Amino acid sequence: MDVLEAIRRRTSVRRYLDREVPAEVIDRILEAARLAPSASNRQPWYFIVVTDKEKKKKIAESGRWAGFVVDAPAVIVGCGDRSASPKWYPVDVSIAMEHMALEATELGLGTCWIGSFDEDVVRGLLNIPNRYGVVALLSVGYPSEASAASVHYRKKIEEISGFNDYGDRKA
Repeated sequence: MDVLEAIRRRTSVRRYLDREVPAEVIDRILEAARLAPSASNRQPWYFIVVTDKEKKKKIAESGRWAGFVVDAPAVIVGCGDRSASPKWYPVDVSIAMEHMALEATELGLGTCWIGSFDEDVVRGLLNIPNRYGVVALLSVGYPSEASAASVHYRKKIEEISGFNDYGDRKA
């Protein structure tokens, strides 16, 4: 699958099969994050893969829209080192997490970005040092049939881009 095809197939999956994601598959997803670019190549990220049911339950309870997390085989918690990159760690971690989402798609897995969580709860639960900010969560697993990809409306290129000036479509 080429990159654009992976982008087309990637969708937010909130229902997963009750099937463990093998450690070597998780490592491949983490490798995609490791290879991501970062400001000044500081690589200010740290990722925690949560598979423990009780920890997933507490993470799910910490966010209004995160209830489905408890049923995901894995949840990757993306953290950024504020001391290594005070201004850019959220962007750098986000780029790395999108690399993970695309690699997971390539491997036949589904993902969902999660921003609905209580950072203090997640930090305490996973013993995350204070110098790290929790940027986002990514649920990972094999999609259930109920979560089959559907066609999502996307704006036309003309509506979202311009050349040299806002609204100018002449290259």
